[in-house]
Amino acid sequence: MSQEQAIKFTRGKKLREAKRQFDGAKHYTISEGVKILKSLTYTKFDETLEIAMNLGVDPKHSDQNVRGVVLMPAGTGKIVKIAVICKDERIEEAKATGADLVGNSDIIDSIKAGNIDFDICITTPDMMGVVGSVARILGPKGLMPNPKLGTVANDIAAAVNNARAGQVEYRVEKGAIVHAGIGKLSFVVDGLVENINAFIKAVIKSKPSGVKGTYLRGIHLSSTMGPSVKIDVSTIAQQ
Repeated sequence: MSQEQAIKFTRGKKLREAKRQFDGAKHYTISEGVKILKSLTYTKFDETLEIAMNLGVDPKHSDQNVRGVVLMPAGTGKIVKIAVICKDERIEEAKATGADLVGNSDIIDSIKAGNIDFDICITTPDMMGVVGSVARILGPKGLMPNPKLGTVANDIAAAVNNARAGQVEYRVEKGAIVHAGIGKLSFVVDGLVENINAFIKAVIKSKPSGVKGTYLRGIHLSSTMGPSVKIDVSTIAQQ
């Protein structure tokens, strides 16, 4: 057995052991689910708490797209690198926000050359025409600035502060699933519960007007290397 196979075997064994310590068929409250995952972590690194929501929408229809951004009250525990693209007269203003990269044509040229050294791209409305030239590059990577996500804004400082504070973007994927990382397992239970509730509330608020029937069909919580825990949807206020 190779070292890689041995690592996979060990991880698989630990995961199976973790799954045996709770009822995988039972639906728990959010607080119970968080406590279970925190008690079952076995890794040497700080795992991310992840949420997956199954929605009653059809992603193939544009009028049933569910997308947005929500600020995590307790933060995400993730360090992000922010790029700001703005006109020359606002360069100093943008630098004062503490953004990691600030510029305009130089950043665009770097992107075209395949050098994308940032996690979030923020721009001002008057630069969208320029940023549009690299939309085909940034779009597939989920980095294209978007007014709905707060990354196209006149208030550069507010946009950067929100990004640093712990904004989480969500977007319905194939299978009508919305998935996101919303904190670290090292966070206190109350902080993680607060983040989860904020995320769920935002997704529910984004319900397309044309959707009929049950919108929120299922919720699962999991950690990077841990098991998946089912959440009782009946305990979630959907209005």
